[in-house]
Amino acid sequence: MQDIVIIGCGVIGAACAYELAKYNLAVTILEASSDVANGTTKANSAIIHAGYDPIPGTGMAKLNVEGNAMMDALCRRLDIPFKRVGSHVLAFTEEELITLRTLYERGTANGVPELRLLTAEETKAMEPSVSEEVKGSLFAPTAGIISPWELTLAMAEVAVRNGVTLKLNTPVTAIERRDGHFTVITPKERIDCRLILNAAGIHAGEIMSMAGDTPCETVFSRGEYYLLDKSEGDRVSSVIFQCPNRDGKGVLVAPTVHGNLIVGPNAESIDSPDTANTSRGLNFTRTQAMKSVPSLSIRDNIRNFAGIRANHSGEDFLIGESAKVPGLFNLAGIKSPGLTASPAIAKLAAEWVGKRLSLTEKQDFTDGRKVIRFKHLTAAEKQTVIAENPLYGRVICRCETVTEGEILAALRSPIPPTTINGVKRRVGAGMGRCQGGFCGPRVQEILSRELGIPMEEINLDEDGSYILTGRTKGEQIK
Repeated sequence: MQDIVIIGCGVIGAACAYELAKYNLAVTILEASSDVANGTTKANSAIIHAGYDPIPGTGMAKLNVEGNAMMDALCRRLDIPFKRVGSHVLAFTEEELITLRTLYERGTANGVPELRLLTAEETKAMEPSVSEEVKGSLFAPTAGIISPWELTLAMAEVAVRNGVTLKLNTPVTAIERRDGHFTVITPKERIDCRLILNAAGIHAGEIMSMAGDTPCETVFSRGEYYLLDKSEGDRVSSVIFQCPNRDGKGVLVAPTVHGNLIVGPNAESIDSPDTANTSRGLNFTRTQAMKSVPSLSIRDNIRNFAGIRANHSGEDFLIGESAKVPGLFNLAGIKSPGLTASPAIAKLAAEWVGKRLSLTEKQDFTDGRKVIRFKHLTAAEKQTVIAENPLYGRVICRCETVTEGEILAALRSPIPPTTINGVKRRVGAGMGRCQGGFCGPRVQEILSRELGIPMEEINLDEDGSYILTGRTKGEQIK
């Protein structure tokens, strides 16, 4: 009997697992995908929001500000790239200047520190590339940028290292409830548990329905992005927003922690979670972004992608214990700023669990982790790690200077990758200008060798996304 089953291992599920791993509990995470952070978490703006946007008094407002304040210490412990670069919300009209004042007052009510309303001249002094049409901005210095999949992976790794069980490729197909506990059914097994944390993202409503709860109504919102080359990475130094509207926070232009520039998203309500890019969506995104930063060089785009947000009509997250199904804790409707709020949501979830189960802290809980990122080492540090392991001297990804030593370290981590994109998310191989054109086959060879499976069985990402199907020529000459 498990104490808790967490359904979903995006940033919310991983944060809950990380928090609950501190206690003497039997916890299992079930993730339908082939890897953690493989849904909304991997395809978003990667922004840590300051907290001026949510309506004061909502749980979202409180958790946004609390989560933001937790990020520095959390990312230091987990060795996650995170930078407080600040954000500007731009106003282009007198009406939008009034909106900025409203956001300022919201942020002040929410407890956001150091907010400032800037004139056009002050805005341009800080961000020379923004449009000459700007009339002013709201500056929030506590906003930041992060790597969301690395944050998720790190929290999940620490949880697994401390006894949490993670089951990938394990979708939930049914849930039974009797005698005060649940049986979670998957294609592989039946798992008995006392409590369920439903962190299934865009599928949270389906899990609610399986458990006998009234499902939330999820509105699939597709956001499309451009990822620009590092030659554009310093076009702006902070996150540049437009005034929010009914569709969200508007198209942004922002640096990334990896040195690129991200542009997007649009917001399109769709009937199913389709992550295909569209010419219409990308044209809209490009046009809106260039309203903020006219000098953007979109021709330096190296990647387009789309993410799905689990929006709903309400102004708050849909979180808490089900009134209808005791023991089912829903973490649903986690739209922006869910990434920012994730560690605070996990703390709250642990409080809920503590009211149902006896929580005693583990005496042997091991927090933190350290990652060798070869390209960020000094020359002396590089010599040292190569002396200890010569494979750190073999560069596999030229664009991002990722070595075989780093890939092998990932393969020997608590949650090893099994796909090419799994390696990409852990060490950055394939994230550069050529997008894996050079390193992709080499990563595939390493995976085949280390996992002991044929090259044809290595997936790009999800099961069935094979790259090779067989030889097109005769047997290799030896």
